[in-house]
Amino acid sequence: MQEVQDLPKAKLTATNFKKGVRLFHYLGNQGWAFALGMVFLFLSAGVGLFFPILSGKMFGMLGQHNAESMAETLKRLDGLGLKLLVILLVQGGFSFGRVFMFTRVTENILQGLRNQAYERLIRKPMSFFSRNQSAELSSRLATDLNVISEAFTMNIAEIIRQTIVGVGGLTIILWTTKFEIAKWFLIIIPPLSVLAILFARKIRAYSKRFQDKIADANVIVGESLTGITNVKSFTNELFEIARFQNQTSDIKKFGLQYGVFRGAFFAFVITCIFGAIFFMLYKMLQLNALGTISGEEFGQFMMLALFVSGSLGGLPEQIAGIQRALGATERVFEIIDEDIEVAEGEALHTPKVQGEIVFEELSFYYPTRENFPVLKQISFKAEAGQTLALVGSSGSGKSTIANLLLRFYHPDQGRILLDGKNVADIALNEYRKQIAYVPQEVILFAGTIAENIAYGKVDATDAEVMDAARKANAYDFIMSFPEQWQTRVGERGIQLSGGQRQRIAIARAVLKDPAILILDEATSSLDSESEQIVQDALDRLMVGRTSIVIAHRLSTIRQANHIVVLHQGKILETGTHDDLIRRADGFYRKLYQTQQGGELLTTGL
Repeated sequence: MQEVQDLPKAKLTATNFKKGVRLFHYLGNQGWAFALGMVFLFLSAGVGLFFPILSGKMFGMLGQHNAESMAETLKRLDGLGLKLLVILLVQGGFSFGRVFMFTRVTENILQGLRNQAYERLIRKPMSFFSRNQSAELSSRLATDLNVISEAFTMNIAEIIRQTIVGVGGLTIILWTTKFEIAKWFLIIIPPLSVLAILFARKIRAYSKRFQDKIADANVIVGESLTGITNVKSFTNELFEIARFQNQTSDIKKFGLQYGVFRGAFFAFVITCIFGAIFFMLYKMLQLNALGTISGEEFGQFMMLALFVSGSLGGLPEQIAGIQRALGATERVFEIIDEDIEVAEGEALHTPKVQGEIVFEELSFYYPTRENFPVLKQISFKAEAGQTLALVGSSGSGKSTIANLLLRFYHPDQGRILLDGKNVADIALNEYRKQIAYVPQEVILFAGTIAENIAYGKVDATDAEVMDAARKANAYDFIMSFPEQWQTRVGERGIQLSGGQRQRIAIARAVLKDPAILILDEATSSLDSESEQIVQDALDRLMVGRTSIVIAHRLSTIRQANHIVVLHQGKILETGTHDDLIRRADGFYRKLYQTQQGGELLTTGL
């Protein structure tokens, strides 16, 4: 995950601030909490200005050692100490109120923002996910929202507080102190502050580049160790060593440059910053010795100068935090504002469709490859309740047909009909409820077996889940586990074998009880024993349903009612297994013969 400090920053423009103000739409009924938080913030900052004034007065007591004034001095000191204690307690109470109220506001905003961002994200079309990486999207819902949270709870409040303390303290210095005192602050502090900020920015930029170079070296280590088999089998140890040494040499050169800048920065801090402090201290003591200023004036000025310098010096980092938050806000709203799948459409007025599917002159290009046609004016029909198999070489468009049938994408030309009705006119949710999809690579959720099966029908009873497992040939292996239905499958179902995951996916489909079934090479990655068990479950699932089978092993579709042979996005042949085998120069015959090692097997011949 990207470090917060490295997140891109947005410029402080009116447009970006307008986007930031949009966050307050998620405030709900917590406007009073934000207003109260602002009151606490101003009170905390205002009260805080009394601290350097009163503490500075203590310096005026230095040198009062005669016996006559000792008691009076101690009494005055006790009074100042009590006042400072009260100020600290009051300021602490205001600070607690400010933090609590802003946290309340922030959590309300973030809850609404998280909910809407995820709701919009999960409803995005598949074309959106083909353009964006899942890791990046997860980052937007995690890192970016954390940056926004920090801005609301810390950065905004600190900018206001430090501005009040800095500007208020500077005003007090110029208004109440003599010019002989104030001029040294004005001459020394602003230029040094600007230089320190510029120096710090340069150091941060070098630090980031230095870390990037170290990360590049770590990538080489990770790649070579992950692919150690390839490294050793190709005897490329010396090549990898040289590649790593080149990178470390670059790190060394850059590290030396970075060291020069860091050394210069520390020299600047020690010589200029500390030197300026000691110089001002020297001048103030000199003025005090000459009788130009009193000890009280000296103390007040030094305390105010420290407060003002600290506040104004911290503003750039707080402003940078706001810029990061504006950038994060923009990225989150990109998710919220981008189009989602349109769920509206005609309702299905029958409890269950018949399942007749027709592709009419359909052409399609993926959004990420607009110059490459995946399907070229294909037409075919799957009769209700029958099995239609799609076969062809890799990249011929088989899985694309499944994606279009699921309406993950929309055809560029042509249309798909379900029981004579254009699927684009049917309400999306109602339409997809009629379809179950069993992919080649099943991904389970990191819950229990029962929860994963019930994903096919979230309100299913325990009896329905068990019945679905039996029909999917999954019941026996589930009952063999110590925790049975409560067995946790692990991330992506890693705790189960491939065959077990497939049977869980089939049980989901059984529970859904669809009119249309799509099987995308559901047994191609299984061993022979698992394939037999899974295929038996699939055969039972397909009974009475319109089944679209994407086949890799042609032996599994010999009983299909209709076979469509695809090549480079076009339909080359159609027919039954026996019809296609009879064609001496047919593409299907060649594929089948290749898989059977040259031996042709036909039924009814």
